[in-house]
Amino acid sequence: MYIQPNSKLLFIGDSITDYERARPVGEGLFEALGKGYVSLVDGFLTVRYPEQQIRSINMGVNGNTVRDLRARWQTDVLDLKPDWLSILIGINDVWRQFDTPLVSESLVLLDEYKRTLDELLGMTRPALKGLILMTPFVLEPNRKDAMRARMDEFGAVVKQMAEKYQATLVDTQAAFDAILKHFHPTALGWDRIHPMNRVGHIVITRAFLQAIGYEWA
Repeated sequence: MYIQPNSKLLFIGDSITDYERARPVGEGLFEALGKGYVSLVDGFLTVRYPEQQIRSINMGVNGNTVRDLRARWQTDVLDLKPDWLSILIGINDVWRQFDTPLVSESLVLLDEYKRTLDELLGMTRPALKGLILMTPFVLEPNRKDAMRARMDEFGAVVKQMAEKYQATLVDTQAAFDAILKHFHPTALGWDRIHPMNRVGHIVITRAFLQAIGYEWA
């Protein structure tokens, strides 16, 4: 498993990461880490590697785009000094282009997404022991669907950044594609974005753990 003992693992992103985590910092007792994949990852790491004492922190915020991440990067990432950083962002950047396309000032297009993500990674990567980049996803198996095609473009940027910054890549879209061969998207999330039950978050969790070299046995 790639994450070193006594590491501080910080998760940042949008509502998929947030999922009702505690404020101001998602860390502590009960459901401070939220109800989604972050809490599941933390649980699996703690049970399988209790001696490693890995500390998880959830700094996801509902509705965030990469522009929002940039605005809170100092307080929510740099000031917290993580050893490992996991980023899942881009879903709202794409979604807003389709559900509110006329609100042009709030749209984050591909060039801004790439430029901003590159900027944030450039200032942060040198201080990290490890970086995990997760592709944004939509619960839509039809690659010709307009929003799915756009999401794949944003996912391609994440893959480029993973290579550039020597990050561990979690291809969440590919993980969902595998299960969507057998289930209609509405069985996972009515809006094609938010998993409506634990199944979707388990899909993300499994992909995450596989990417970091988690030993299941």
